[in-house]
Amino acid sequence: MKQFVVLSLAILAFAFSGHSQNKKELDQKAIKAMCGCYEVTFNFTETFSFSEDSLYRPSKTKVDKGLEWAQLIEDEDDKISIQHLLQVGRPDSPHIVKHWRQDWLFENTDLYTYNGDNEWLFEKKSKDEVKGQWTQKVFQVDDSPRYEGSASWVHVDGKHYWENTTTAPLPRREYTKRSDYNITLRGNRHEITKYGWLHDQDNAKVIREKGKEDVILANEKGYNTYVKVDDSRCQAARDWWKENEDKWATVRAKWDDVYGRNKDLALETKVENKPLYKHLFADDMVKTKEINKTIESFVKK
Repeated sequence: MKQFVVLSLAILAFAFSGHSQNKKELDQKAIKAMCGCYEVTFNFTETFSFSEDSLYRPSKTKVDKGLEWAQLIEDEDDKISIQHLLQVGRPDSPHIVKHWRQDWLFENTDLYTYNGDNEWLFEKKSKDEVKGQWTQKVFQVDDSPRYEGSASWVHVDGKHYWENTTTAPLPRREYTKRSDYNITLRGNRHEITKYGWLHDQDNAKVIREKGKEDVILANEKGYNTYVKVDDSRCQAARDWWKENEDKWATVRAKWDDVYGRNKDLALETKVENKPLYKHLFADDMVKTKEINKTIESFVKK
């Protein structure tokens, strides 16, 4: 396995070394370098508190580990889409969890910005504003929106990274435990490394109230490492995706219809007392008509 990882890194280094490659080709290689099988370590800790409440208690430091498969599902000149799958449990009988998805769009002008209360504001940027940039669109496990932002990939001094700061909902580890803030201001850095890639975060926990200036309650550091391992270790996740990719292509198509309306988007938290992912994760939720109806039921008119 060690030889495989070393070989993978050598190939990656060679791919980035070509002087004849244009900037966009380098960007595409960096994005697709995040695909494959990884041992992931998620690290989050609250660093600074600005609360005036003497009883304030920071969130506990969170450290989780897992095996994650990043599946390339679209590879076009101006769009690259990667679906993440967690592989958990016993190695001989693992359980697969559909995780987040990231889409990368070149010189994209249509963005949805999170504004709190399960609402995203539609924003149209000019072509000049996004020239040479890639929008990273991040989606929830049910392919509903999470956060997105536009920035340029940087390739300098042997480093390959993308940085952006944008608003987002509370992370899953927080929203069931914290109600004293309603927006995460995410500082995201995706960097291709010798071991795989790094998702480095500098986040702020923000209180947003209508008609008032945002208040930062606390700061948080996230440091998530993706260490490349032999793809064979994620075979169960790869097999799961082959069995389920048609269903989730239907889900994405419906969401594309919703996003394509190019207007502010507000979503219900629950319908029939269940969040969207519980509806869509049901084994019998496979028919296009039922999937479309279910997703539409969560879109506030």
